[in-house]
Amino acid sequence: MSFKHLFSRTLEAAPGRLHFAAHSHHLWPDASFDGQVECWQDAARLADVKWDKVMDSVWPEAQTYVSDELGTGDASTVVFAANTHELLVRLVAACPRSNPSRLRVLTSDGEFHSARRQFARWQEDGWLEVETIASEPFEDFTERFLAAAGAGNHDLILVSHVLFGSGRLFDGVAQLATLASPQGPWTVIDGYHAFMAIHCPYPHGGGAFYVGGGYKYAMAGEGIGFMHCPPDFGPRPPITGWYAEFGELTAPPGGVGYRQDAMRFMGATFDPSALYRFNAIRRMLSREELTTARISAHAEELQQQALEALSATPLGGADLLNPLDGGPHARFLAFRSARAASWQKQLRERQCITDVRGDVLRIGFGLYQDSGDVSALAKIAADLD
Repeated sequence: MSFKHLFSRTLEAAPGRLHFAAHSHHLWPDASFDGQVECWQDAARLADVKWDKVMDSVWPEAQTYVSDELGTGDASTVVFAANTHELLVRLVAACPRSNPSRLRVLTSDGEFHSARRQFARWQEDGWLEVETIASEPFEDFTERFLAAAGAGNHDLILVSHVLFGSGRLFDGVAQLATLASPQGPWTVIDGYHAFMAIHCPYPHGGGAFYVGGGYKYAMAGEGIGFMHCPPDFGPRPPITGWYAEFGELTAPPGGVGYRQDAMRFMGATFDPSALYRFNAIRRMLSREELTTARISAHAEELQQQALEALSATPLGGADLLNPLDGGPHARFLAFRSARAASWQKQLRERQCITDVRGDVLRIGFGLYQDSGDVSALAKIAADLD
């Protein structure tokens, strides 16, 4: 089955391209264009008062879509920012610490650059201490991470729901959330590769913060990071913008007021266009009856076809880090080989877009591909050296 008609603008813009990097830069559907135009038209028509529509209509609609997708059932716990790095900075600043001069962090060696780089830099300054759990061997990663998290030696615990390099799943989200307390530790799940790739990744919510964004499988592009904020955690974040004081406030006499919901983590003036794109895409998916579960099933069919077809190519000799097992799965296949970087370069020269992380070639699958694209991929891959 093909859904290419939903991506006609993007596909027609580069007709010779085979794009197998939905996990890296997801192609935009036509609905995103409609959302972008709607944003521009509202700005032109409403001018100064456009923010009434943004905050009274556009923002709540997007909050509802995120909470429904996560499975928390509470839109008031969702806040948006330009990216997840911005949210991470606000979280770290607000996190309680047993030693006021040092924040103790537990994480893994499979985290995306936003956390890895920022933690490393803060560690250089001496006020942040990091314990890193190796993500390999993958088979007991969840068990080892939960054991370290339960030891009680940390103020902040952060781990990816889906490891961005290998596509392996951390399946202890619910258990990790139970360890969190408003007084510490705080737990954070990076759901960037799980949001709209895994059905209902955080059902009923819990004590963990959950961050993600629209750049990957939400198909909405940059500018829409989000965070699920458990109630009572961080009532007065020290890094705060003026949007955090809109509405019902709590403040000491003469002090700085905050919202009681997730808006307490808000920043200042922002570009709302990504919210418009996201809402337009979610409406389109609803019209087409395309749930995350259905899209994932489509992607898995393509992955199964790809594995069979690629077995007769040089990629067949690589180590597949995330085999299909019938359960929830990343939207990409991760092939480890010393030839990974060379293969990615050779594929790109043939207008077949994948990406590489060290010695891992990642091949991603999305709604805009069909079986013909997979056959074309296998044909090109047969000529790799």
